[in-house]
Amino acid sequence: MNRILKNSIFAAFPQLRRFVLRPLFPCIVAASVCWGAAAQAAPRADDKPGESSHIAGWVVIPVDEYRVLRAKAYPVEHDPEPPPTDATLTRVDYDLHVAGDLAAGRASLTVDVLKDGWVRVPVPAGLLVREARLDGKQVSLVPGTPGKGGTHLSALLSHAGRFELLLDVDVPVASSAGDESISLPSTESGVTRATVLLPREGVDLRIGGGLLSEKSETSGETKWLAYARGNEALTFTWRKKTEDHHIELPLRLRGSLTQLTSLGEDSTSIYAEANFEVVQGAAREVRIQLPEKITINQVSGAMVADWEMKNGELAVTFLEPVEHTARFVINGEARLPKDGIIDIPLLRLLNTERDTGGVAVEILGAGEIKDQKVQGLEDADATDLGEMVANRQSPALVAYRARAGEAGATRSLSLNVARYDQQAVLMANIEEARYQVLMSADGKELVQARYAVRNNQRNFVKVTLPTGATVWSVTLAGRPVRPGQSPDGSLLLPLEKSRGGDDAPAFAVEIVYLTKAAAWQEKGHEKVTLPALDLPISRTGLLLYYPPLFKVAAEPGTFRAQEYVNPTSAVLTPVSAGVGGVGTMPSAAPAVIAKEFDRLENFAKLQGADDKEKKDSTLALLDSYKAKSLGGKVTGILPINVSFPAFGPSIFLVSELTSENQFPAAEFSIQRDKKGGVR
Repeated sequence: MNRILKNSIFAAFPQLRRFVLRPLFPCIVAASVCWGAAAQAAPRADDKPGESSHIAGWVVIPVDEYRVLRAKAYPVEHDPEPPPTDATLTRVDYDLHVAGDLAAGRASLTVDVLKDGWVRVPVPAGLLVREARLDGKQVSLVPGTPGKGGTHLSALLSHAGRFELLLDVDVPVASSAGDESISLPSTESGVTRATVLLPREGVDLRIGGGLLSEKSETSGETKWLAYARGNEALTFTWRKKTEDHHIELPLRLRGSLTQLTSLGEDSTSIYAEANFEVVQGAAREVRIQLPEKITINQVSGAMVADWEMKNGELAVTFLEPVEHTARFVINGEARLPKDGIIDIPLLRLLNTERDTGGVAVEILGAGEIKDQKVQGLEDADATDLGEMVANRQSPALVAYRARAGEAGATRSLSLNVARYDQQAVLMANIEEARYQVLMSADGKELVQARYAVRNNQRNFVKVTLPTGATVWSVTLAGRPVRPGQSPDGSLLLPLEKSRGGDDAPAFAVEIVYLTKAAAWQEKGHEKVTLPALDLPISRTGLLLYYPPLFKVAAEPGTFRAQEYVNPTSAVLTPVSAGVGGVGTMPSAAPAVIAKEFDRLENFAKLQGADDKEKKDSTLALLDSYKAKSLGGKVTGILPINVSFPAFGPSIFLVSELTSENQFPAAEFSIQRDKKGGVR
């Protein structure tokens, strides 16, 4: 439309072509567009009312939109962008032959040129180039760009395409401490492959900066094929192979054998762990002497290939010669008497310079070991013989360690075993637990936990204290003891053990600890959480002493309130008959209750006020104890034995049948007594 309008204006006014039309053309086009729009909007005489007239063939758009449409219809062709690089080094192949101090050969460079015109292709740095050829013709190498390196050589290529540049190169051979090596420079090629031929055999090779793909030795020559990583120099380092006569030396062995014998009423099982250390040579098999009346059922281990029983010996063959250490496990059985004097069959290592280890014997079922006769063995703890023996839970178990000496020393073990009729026996149980808790308004809680325990088998009872508890003292049957600590932080308290089948007498275990809770408010709820034990508790009594300025009532739950009664277990009966129920304890002022814990923590100051030296040593002992017992961790016998103080009014609660590993908890509702009196 613009072209038709423009040509019609030039025909009517030719003189405007040069002077007026070019600068006024946009204005004329805009005026014509506006005129067309006005003419289209004007009504015609023959139009009916309510209808608008349309002129066929006319489309009115702004000039800017017209320019956009024209640019899309007739796009401007741009020149293609140049490649990001002029040329790429696609592949480098080396074929070298080591001769004396040089490795001579050929380097083949595959180059892809992307730019038309002359392009510089750099040659890998560090190569001594004797000759360069391209398409069978010799070419000259020129120095590289001054700004990119000093003596770096480059080849000039004239046009785009793929080229193969052949270089005759020499690589110096470096020697150091019996090692010879060549180093091929790193390149920016996608693949770097190197073949090296060495005119001798019997060498050990190390590759640096790449991966060895092939190695072959033929006719007095050794050939290697390796690939480089591309960003690292490829290094070949070789030296003369040294003969290893270690395997050919006479065999020298040291061994350790730990045996566990389980005496049952019907059969006896034998479990042994054998460990060997090769001091010299290599062991293809080992032998173990077997006593009479013993049968081996299985020998298992990572290096075991086969085993055989022959002529009273067990021969164990390995998958390959063992030069360092070997371990395997032996399972067997024997027919032994169920009671009386029993000679324990002992396995012995053969052909060893020194053998160590030990033997453990356990009684399965109802029985005990009455007498022992030992030769060449020493008494030991079960934990000294390793995890295999330490994990046994048998009530009757003895352990012995092999006495130091020659490997062929005589060893024997004879036991007198007594058997009993099978009957249901109590393993371990807490028949009664009593707690006394002294609480202050600022949230401190002093707890005395006493347990009446019956035990036939357990060595320890695990006690998990509430979070943040600090142990003050631990006693067993009235004697201070040193508790242990389990991996999860719980206390392990030692227990007395009674003979199986007897009516196990009860004994008392006592723990005194301090914990901190939230301070009491004017009104609210409080919760007392007690320790969790890994033994069931038949019945529990809780005596709670609280500040007299508060009213305390027990909430429904596991515990229920009742009048105070003395413990039913004799070992928990209080020495003083003054321990009573609610309201029987002497009252104390609120200030006394609030300061009672401070008095307990600083009792050393009150005992030695006249003797400064004694007071200082006592305080140092107390500080050391606090540091060791922080967070419930105790490492030694506790240096203090606290008598539980009874202050203020009290409330007594009871519960029955607390399962193991459960935290008993009692909840109370509290409210400050506005009268302020002591009940």
